[in-house]
Amino acid sequence: MYTPPRQMVRPTPIKPLPFRWRASAALSRFKNDESGAMLIFSLYTFLIILLIGGIGVDLMRFERDRSRLQYTLDRAVLAAADLDQPMQPTSVVQDYFAKSGLGAYLADVSVNQGTGYRVVSATASADMDTLFMHMNGVDTLTAPAAGTAEERIDGVEISMVLDVSGSMNSNNRLPNLIVAARDFVDTMDENSAEGDLSISIIPYATQVSVPDTLMEQFNVSDEHDYSNCINFQSTDFDSPSMSGTAPYQRTMHFDPWNDYDGMDDNPKTLMGDNNSTLPVCEALPGREILAMQNDTAILKNYISNLTARGNTSIDVGMKWGTALLDPSLRPAIGELIAAGDAPAEFANRPRNYDDSDTLKVIVLMTDGENTQQYYIEDDHREGPSDLWFNDEEDIWSVYYPPYDAYYWPHEDKWADHPYGQDGMGCVGSNTSNWKCKDRTEDGSAENVEYPDLWAYVSLKANVKRRYYPFMNDNNAYSQWYYGVRDYVNATVKNTRTKAICDIAKDQQIIVFTIAFEAPSKGRTVLKDCASSDAHYFEVKANGSGIKIDDAFASIASSIRKLRLTQ
Repeated sequence: MYTPPRQMVRPTPIKPLPFRWRASAALSRFKNDESGAMLIFSLYTFLIILLIGGIGVDLMRFERDRSRLQYTLDRAVLAAADLDQPMQPTSVVQDYFAKSGLGAYLADVSVNQGTGYRVVSATASADMDTLFMHMNGVDTLTAPAAGTAEERIDGVEISMVLDVSGSMNSNNRLPNLIVAARDFVDTMDENSAEGDLSISIIPYATQVSVPDTLMEQFNVSDEHDYSNCINFQSTDFDSPSMSGTAPYQRTMHFDPWNDYDGMDDNPKTLMGDNNSTLPVCEALPGREILAMQNDTAILKNYISNLTARGNTSIDVGMKWGTALLDPSLRPAIGELIAAGDAPAEFANRPRNYDDSDTLKVIVLMTDGENTQQYYIEDDHREGPSDLWFNDEEDIWSVYYPPYDAYYWPHEDKWADHPYGQDGMGCVGSNTSNWKCKDRTEDGSAENVEYPDLWAYVSLKANVKRRYYPFMNDNNAYSQWYYGVRDYVNATVKNTRTKAICDIAKDQQIIVFTIAFEAPSKGRTVLKDCASSDAHYFEVKANGSGIKIDDAFASIASSIRKLRLTQ
């Protein structure tokens, strides 16, 4: 059955809302929609991280450039402040910056220099464009650099301990030493302000001789006053100081090597007054310590007059070199000043070891090794000897206790009295056939004191001319040579040297040593004595290798302290 289509009912059209109502609804929906919140937060976080990381990158770039600039400036002012630098200080700094590609950044160089010092200051700056910080308003960063370098010799006390033993006459060593030491004095003086530098020179051989004024400051035995040396004991090398009150034994004035009789001369000849004799302790201006000087003319003239002879006592030289840097010697230096033997400005020297403004230096030089140091045994140091001398007739008489008689060497006879006595006397070829009669003998015999005997008559001459004629040869030498003198051997002296070197270094004294063609044992002693391997020099007189003047020049350069002061 046919059913007709249902008639569609068309809906009634909805009338659009007004625009203001639609906008309000859209805003309400947006307000309530939370789907985009994290995206916005992430965007802000990224921007913050980017900004912070960018600042870090800019700061690292800045520190890199600043460090390079400061490093270049430090090297430049150090080189410019070097007193050995031949170029003008300003030119040195400019050259460093130019070769580093930083010449455009050098701002200013100032130089302050005078006798014994040079101060160089410089500033620089470089602007760096930022990569990220400009987003925060910082377009550039300025890298600054500044520094000051100073080379200056403030207070410097130097002991030059120089070997003047006989071997220094070989291979032109002494003349080479004289030239090098004089140049050293000049270099130190040229680079020191007035009053800052003091130099003591200690020449040593078998012993070290001391000038009268300095010797008077110590409690030294007074057996004689012909010369001034001290027989140190091993314990003396365990201290850098010397006491003004503790007793010291004076070295006898005697010659253990030669055959010489100076008492027979007219006038008498003291040991050491001519080239034929060699006393252990010599009283000659060129052999005595020159203490605390700054006058280059005095120092150089003294060095020029050095002479070489005798054995080698490195330990004794080092002992005196250390003592002259020790504050305990200040009163003694005061007496030297009062006597006009040292400059008045050194009244406070040697300064204290903890004085940070003072550098104490020893320059120890030898061409050899420690050898025997001779001394007179105690029982032959003072008092009357067994010898009598008739000065008018130059005749000796020897009292021989076993015979209770006097031997007359000039007549090879025995007597009951020394020659030079009027009255009854007995004389004979031996003590059993004396002929006694009233005698008249010219002149007058005087008993000779031991200090006077050894000062004018060598040990060998005394044995050969007085005792050997009537004694067995071996007995004569055993009693009157080997029985009179003894010696400190090299092994003991090496131990003493090490002790005083260690003490000096413990007091922060800088010890430079120079082995001038020295043998193996000498080199070993000096290398151990030096403050470090860099403070030890092996030198030659001629041929290849470092020379003595090079060593002294290097030491002079090392003494000049170079340091950054800011």
